[in-house]
Amino acid sequence: MRTAWLLGALVVPQLLGYGHGAQEAEREWEGGWGGSQEEEREREALMLKHLQEALGLPAGRGDESLSRTSEGREAQGAEEDQGEEEEEEATLTPSSSPSPSPTPEGRHLLHFVMGRLAGLDAGLHQLHVRLHTLDTRVAELTRGLRQLREAAGDTRDAVQTLQEAQSRAERQHGRLEGCLKGVRLGHKCFLLSRDFEAQATAQARCVARGGSLAQPADKQQMDALSRYLRAALAPYNWPVWLGVHDRRAEGLYLFENGQRVSFFAWHRAPRPQPSAAPHPLSPDQPNGGTLENCVAQTSDDGSWWDHDCERRLYYVCEFPF
Repeated sequence: MRTAWLLGALVVPQLLGYGHGAQEAEREWEGGWGGSQEEEREREALMLKHLQEALGLPAGRGDESLSRTSEGREAQGAEEDQGEEEEEEATLTPSSSPSPSPTPEGRHLLHFVMGRLAGLDAGLHQLHVRLHTLDTRVAELTRGLRQLREAAGDTRDAVQTLQEAQSRAERQHGRLEGCLKGVRLGHKCFLLSRDFEAQATAQARCVARGGSLAQPADKQQMDALSRYLRAALAPYNWPVWLGVHDRRAEGLYLFENGQRVSFFAWHRAPRPQPSAAPHPLSPDQPNGGTLENCVAQTSDDGSWWDHDCERRLYYVCEFPF
């Protein structure tokens, strides 16, 4: 009996002490966990408050919970030393202050800015639409311009082809007309034109009709041409351009085709006596020097005279047959 009483006296106080220590440890653990939860709620409240300030929203429940959390922490901090209480108050006081609500002027300015931004966005959208329309129009115009250029090129080619055909037709018509209306001698036909032209212009006219200025190469052709001109222009005496000149070198007479002239029919003044002086109105030819480089044939006797190439005279064309 005495032994059991001594064992109880030794064990019961130890058990009581262990139970009291366990309760103290549980209270300390609950206090620490509760403090962690309060700090977590405080951080969430601070984050909510900063988000409201950034968005310009009025203060809500987050501020109330933040205030309650701050008051709880202040009450709990009153049990601690005075230094820790001052630090917690300095830390929690700025964050626990409620955020100011936006003023009516701020709301009006915000609405004005948002309206302007919306108008600018709508304007940019319209500009994009118009730019797209302009790009489409420019592409269409470019395509149309390319088609017009191709059509113009085809038209130019067609016009050139028609001009060449017209030139060939005119040359063929001129040759036929020269042989039908003029005089034919061998493989040549001579046709008189009663238009007054300079020697170069007369040559161009003859070429356009498929021929050239007359180039009598021998006495037979010269006599045939003289008879034709005399019959066509009688009873008058008209000088008529031939295709003979010495423009390249003085005294070197060439046909229009570049061949050198080997037969001449220059005019010689009649002299009753060999020692008589030539008639002043009928001097021997050629006598113009470098001032008269083109040759014309008279229609009465068929003699050659040199004249200024710019003088406007009748002309006679020859055509191949």
